[in-house]
Amino acid sequence: MSAFDLLPIDRDTAVDEAEKIVDEWVAQTVPAVWQEAARTGGRAALHKIRTPADYDAWYPQFAHSGLVAPTWPRQFGGLGVGNRVSRAIETRLAPYNLVRRNQLGLTLAGPTILTFGTDEQKARLIPPIVTAEQIWCQFFSEPGAGSDLASLATRAVRDGDEWVLTGQKVWSTQAMVADYAICLARTDPDAQKRAGITYFLLNMRQPGLDVRPLRTISGEEDFAETFIDGARVPDRDVLGEVNDGWRLANATLSGERLAVSGPGSGGQSRIGSGTERLIERAKESGQWRDRVVRQRLMRLWTDEQIVRWTNARVRDTLRAGRPPGPEASVGKLMYSQLNQRVQTTGVDLLGSPAMAWEEGHIADYVVLNFLHSRAETIAGGTTEVQRNIVGERALGLPREPDPYKGLAWKDVPR
Repeated sequence: MSAFDLLPIDRDTAVDEAEKIVDEWVAQTVPAVWQEAARTGGRAALHKIRTPADYDAWYPQFAHSGLVAPTWPRQFGGLGVGNRVSRAIETRLAPYNLVRRNQLGLTLAGPTILTFGTDEQKARLIPPIVTAEQIWCQFFSEPGAGSDLASLATRAVRDGDEWVLTGQKVWSTQAMVADYAICLARTDPDAQKRAGITYFLLNMRQPGLDVRPLRTISGEEDFAETFIDGARVPDRDVLGEVNDGWRLANATLSGERLAVSGPGSGGQSRIGSGTERLIERAKESGQWRDRVVRQRLMRLWTDEQIVRWTNARVRDTLRAGRPPGPEASVGKLMYSQLNQRVQTTGVDLLGSPAMAWEEGHIADYVVLNFLHSRAETIAGGTTEVQRNIVGERALGLPREPDPYKGLAWKDVPR
């Protein structure tokens, strides 16, 4: 892995000085045509002139600067800054839409390894996450263990100083291109279902893994199902203690909920544009003059701001080095339903062109967002699960009755 060229920003740097350094870095490093597009036309203009290949070629300069994960320790490719400086950095970079590559590594794997990993694991695995030289995916959900994740059946059996994994995982984003997976597997079927799970860091570049893409309603192949037959994990890639994986998984899942919670979450939303873009379209089409349309859009805009502020508070917890708790479910629950309303409104504003269009027409983008949003109340934990989490862990309501509580996993019907 190539060396970092970190900016001269650290925990002692004042906010205004950090802003000045970032502005200078942008002026010197971000291509001039991108800067001009951002100033004159915003993200839409950037999208037109910046190809994915262009961005991939430029990305190492961003990745090695420390700006990709500024709150992470400097020895691992971050800047080690606090929340105030981190927010200032994000504000200065926002106009240029500098998307972080390796989102699952940055939002799921990285924070969990930083919290629970050994010094050796951190030094070996965190820097390539920051630079996107090692892409990560998540092996949690299974065909028979989605909402009830703790009932997962993928097995891990010790063989000397290695573990041999067998089972099936599903709905794994980027599994087709990933180098590593964070993987939950059952190591003690005689224990209760949450007590016999271990958290593995699975090398995807080995035999015993059959990754098959899954085509979604939009026609894309973002997810995969994976059949695991004899894949191996050395002891050094067990995260935390054996049979303590469920505790670590909860920290990861909180991070996942935050990452898909929309505005203010710090994640990369791939499911649609926000209400400000809808307001622009309504003004361009003349529909803004309709007071019913205005009322509908402003109600969505107001709800979006509430989600943004909620997520910002949770993200401050993450920036402070603590995994987000059940409060992350609040933002996820609110945004997943809100964004479906936003994307439905986008289709409604478009009208009949949403039924058929030529390639490159705006409907292509609007309808794709609408189709994507259908999955949002499922991805990252279903709405029903989020309501249980909020009720039980945030509000202190009693847990739902479990007739199999206390039984060993092997004795629970599936």
